[in-house]
Amino acid sequence: MSKTYRAALVGCSRMGAFIDNEVVGTPHHVPPYSHAAGYEACDRTDLVAGVDLRPDVLEEFGKRYGVGSDHLYTDYKELIAKEQPDILSVATQPEQRAEISIYAAEHGVEALYCEKALCASLPEADAMVEACERNGVALNMGTNRRWHPGFDKMREVIASGELGALKTLIVYSNGTLFNTSSHTFDLMQRLNGDARATWVQGHLPQGDELIAGDELLDDPTAEGMFGFENGVTVYAMNSPRSSEYEAICERGVLTAQNNGVQFRQRQVHEYEVASRTIRDLGDGTFPDYEQASSTLRLIEDLVAALDRGDPVTRGGVRVARANMELIFGFVESHRRGGARVSLPLADPGIRLIRHGREARQPRYQA
Repeated sequence: MSKTYRAALVGCSRMGAFIDNEVVGTPHHVPPYSHAAGYEACDRTDLVAGVDLRPDVLEEFGKRYGVGSDHLYTDYKELIAKEQPDILSVATQPEQRAEISIYAAEHGVEALYCEKALCASLPEADAMVEACERNGVALNMGTNRRWHPGFDKMREVIASGELGALKTLIVYSNGTLFNTSSHTFDLMQRLNGDARATWVQGHLPQGDELIAGDELLDDPTAEGMFGFENGVTVYAMNSPRSSEYEAICERGVLTAQNNGVQFRQRQVHEYEVASRTIRDLGDGTFPDYEQASSTLRLIEDLVAALDRGDPVTRGGVRVARANMELIFGFVESHRRGGARVSLPLADPGIRLIRHGREARQPRYQA
């Protein structure tokens, strides 16, 4: 009989428990979407407890997910000690994630589902890698496109070589580094087989006003480019062509439109005209796939790791750390006047610290 794993949630607000109410009817999200709703839908997990600092959020979380008041906490250390969860979701802001995750890894939690971005600085990311690997803890970061079935097919076509070698990846709307670029960068990593990035060149349009000494005062919008060791270059633009992604190969192009609602495959066709070889792109057939919840698939990936007793997942703490290096590579490039920055990146000595930032209120009803 398969084991049911005990799951608990730190941060019971929007992405933690109630974001589903904000995306009802949208074509971009297949429910469940929030961490808590994912555990509720997974037949291998039991959501047993939650932590939040706001009494109203904690109360509404308990009511929505059937978690009794004696399993609701304001101290994550108390929750871990009393509930002994197998899986812990860390759906706080980035500034708190490293401390909570490292403590959990040191105190018996076997799997972590961390929201993105992973944390608030590169030294924190290194500490999370060390704690997870030393304790054999599986980790997935909530960059959901990594578990999206359509992007899986996009990756499969690239890896098959059907369109020739991958040469270029394009992000048409890159957004802010921690909230949005963590998603786009992770997708670029995934489509390129998680190859190692070797350089970054970035620009932060509001960077000068948001970087104060060793503090990053808010999450900055970013644009630029970076390259992988296999020669693939990524262009990350901020354009009105929102949430679209393109993979350009030697003999064809794959495009994810409208945040992965539609996918298009075009292939090179060659023909002779007046002793000249003409190369045009003509429509091909993108593979069929079944819609599925990326959140549920992420959780099932953690469950599979726990079943095997092996912390290797589709994401993993080192992939998440590489994502953080790209984020801070963009920051460092901006600080150097837009110069190209080589990776691996030495600690840039800067941390995201948003003073006096108020948490957004979740929507309790759809």
